[in-house]
Amino acid sequence: MLRIYQFIFMVVTFIIGGCTTSGVIDNPPTKTINKEGYSWHSWAQGDHNNDLTLILSFSGGGTRAAALSYGVLKGLQDTSIPVNGHSVSILDEVDYISSVSGGSFTAAYYGLHGYKIFQDFEEAFLLRDVEQHLFWGLLNPLEWFRKGGRTEMAVKYYNDMVFHDATFSDMKKDGPLIIINASELGHGIRFSFIQEYFSLFCSDLSEFPVAKAVAASSAVPIVFLPVVLEKYTDCNQTKPEWLASVKEQSEDQPVLNETVTGMEFLLSQDKGDFLHLVDGGITDNLGLHAILDIVALAGGAQNTLRKLKKKAPKKLVVISVNSSTEPRPEMAYSKNEPSIGETISSMSDIQLHRYNNTTLQMMKRSLEKWAKEVSTPERQVESYFINIGLKDISEPKMRLIFNKIPTSFALSQETVDHLVSGGQKMLHKDPEYQRLLTDMNGTVFSKDK
Repeated sequence: MLRIYQFIFMVVTFIIGGCTTSGVIDNPPTKTINKEGYSWHSWAQGDHNNDLTLILSFSGGGTRAAALSYGVLKGLQDTSIPVNGHSVSILDEVDYISSVSGGSFTAAYYGLHGYKIFQDFEEAFLLRDVEQHLFWGLLNPLEWFRKGGRTEMAVKYYNDMVFHDATFSDMKKDGPLIIINASELGHGIRFSFIQEYFSLFCSDLSEFPVAKAVAASSAVPIVFLPVVLEKYTDCNQTKPEWLASVKEQSEDQPVLNETVTGMEFLLSQDKGDFLHLVDGGITDNLGLHAILDIVALAGGAQNTLRKLKKKAPKKLVVISVNSSTEPRPEMAYSKNEPSIGETISSMSDIQLHRYNNTTLQMMKRSLEKWAKEVSTPERQVESYFINIGLKDISEPKMRLIFNKIPTSFALSQETVDHLVSGGQKMLHKDPEYQRLLTDMNGTVFSKDK
């Protein structure tokens, strides 16, 4: 149940919703398309373990999502595998992390600080009452008419308390590529903060604030205003060869065609001058579609490897950290008619739950298809899809406790501790993760509490 100040927060938001503010533009133009920069292509050229491709996705769900994904990172840190005759943490082998909303706080912090996340992330974010700070800031009349309004207030808070003026150029070069995802409100497309997207509208991602990308990824519509990016046209950009090629393939593939249409909107000079970015959970609450899109836009798994001049890995692994709760409407326990709030909440929960299940099934099938596509008689590729979520909690009482944790940015230390330790335990006990460790001679070297 919402706390009273959360309710007031929403009411005040509606009251001042008519106050006109304009977005603060922080994405600089570029006259030369930087194909390196913070891009999927440049990160793929790094020094990686050729036998293992490991991808993580962090879902939305406020601090609940941030804490659960943080727990999974700790679980990966606790696991060693042999690489070139040496024992290393499997966390060091992560290649990409795709995230939305609450999961983006954890992903971005790890991308900037690596193992330092285990020293101070709980204090920096997980244990902060972010909601209360934003609530009191919203009541300040000075914020009502300030440029950027309440969204810029949130950006400033995230920057001051968590990210400290970091830009994408500060992301660790020896760490995974962090793909922070948002939704473009005007055209309903998924948007990723990587240079490939920014290049389509002649902009440079490298100096863009990480705090603002995370704010866009978690900006619940109405409560927060969209983060605005400007589209530029002075870099002599034409339709990339890869986009023209994949457009032909997408004619009989509705999902791919929708993605291509979104790319063309970003590239176009006659369909608006600005992007309005909000919560990434609207278009993909699990962060998995960014991974599906990258492979699809490259023309499939085989073409992806060919373009990167890479050989197929022996192990292809995706770990999805799904912090979504299961629909459990209170109306099921009463004959009374549900309130408007209960009705809206149930409709949203059911829709999200079904959409998540569809996405999970799509990812699992795609992973199996990719492994089969790039396998050769000499080099067979094995796929592993590891889905960490409420399904992994076997004890009914603990499952109920987890299921009642609200989607908010204010959780008690006890709740955060439950989520962090739960993420570790669920990963270590997952049958597919255990299969991966058996096949790789891996070892979990810490005892779950």
